[in-house]
Amino acid sequence: MDLKEKMKAALYAGIVGDALGVPVESSTRQELALCSVKNMLGYGRYDQPEGTWSDDTALVLCTMENLMEGYDIDSMGKLFCKWLFESYWTATGFVFDAGLTTYLALDRILHDGASSKVSGCSTEDDNGNGSLMRMLPVALFFHDSPLPELLAHAHEISAITHAHPRSKMGCGFYCLFVKELLTAPDKTVAYRNAVAQALHFYSADPVFKSELPHFMRIISHELQGLGENDIRSSGYIVDTLEAAMWCTLTCENTKDILLTAVNLGLDTDTTGMVAGGLAGLAHGLDSVPPQWIESLSRKEEIERLIDRFLETAITTRPHVPAAA
Repeated sequence: MDLKEKMKAALYAGIVGDALGVPVESSTRQELALCSVKNMLGYGRYDQPEGTWSDDTALVLCTMENLMEGYDIDSMGKLFCKWLFESYWTATGFVFDAGLTTYLALDRILHDGASSKVSGCSTEDDNGNGSLMRMLPVALFFHDSPLPELLAHAHEISAITHAHPRSKMGCGFYCLFVKELLTAPDKTVAYRNAVAQALHFYSADPVFKSELPHFMRIISHELQGLGENDIRSSGYIVDTLEAAMWCTLTCENTKDILLTAVNLGLDTDTTGMVAGGLAGLAHGLDSVPPQWIESLSRKEEIERLIDRFLETAITTRPHVPAAA
């Protein structure tokens, strides 16, 4: 795959992973072991038609739109508000899945007039995966930026809603893995390169360094050798990051990565989205049934947005000042 094909595969695989996970969100792993997801389903948890995606994809699409039209952190926050409070870029015309941390941060922007630079929640309890779910287009858009610049943008965009250092770091680890998957000869090399870069960068800052123990299973390379029973799939950002990386490193095609991620249970749509982005980069879409992609809500509009985004990200990206 060339660069554009990899990026397109990543975005589609992420959206498919989200849609696969929506009907079974909150299901336990034990429940899914009895009746596992093997195909694109409809209804279930939110009673939505087959191919319906959640807030994960909606915020990915909003992020893509903002980046290609001229990145500005305040305008991005306002666009997220348009999604939450006006149902912009929703699958079926209304919001049916939004996290509390995201809601509180965006409510500050809309109703308190807060800048997106200070709107995010920053306590230890605010380390859900709500910023990680939308980080794929950030990593793709800034893939060729210097590492400190890429991470500064990831941190700033995470902090619109999730401003705790651990959330910023989770997004940073993910962005570095995405960046490496675009160029590394295989996914294991990409993983090792990303970990080394993250460890070097985050060790230099006392605030980030104090958070590194929370990522120990990733930076110690222990993750690849773990079994499924050792992998957690809650809405906690570290759990989601570990689950997505583990699925990518232990499965050998995109379809298997997506189904493994969703069948881990609990936060199935976000694990599917985050793992799907990595899977598409590593393996493309050849193993994904075409009907899964064709079933996606607003498929034609998504196709147009992705094409425009990739054109901007690869060939005509405007200069974007480094984040503070």
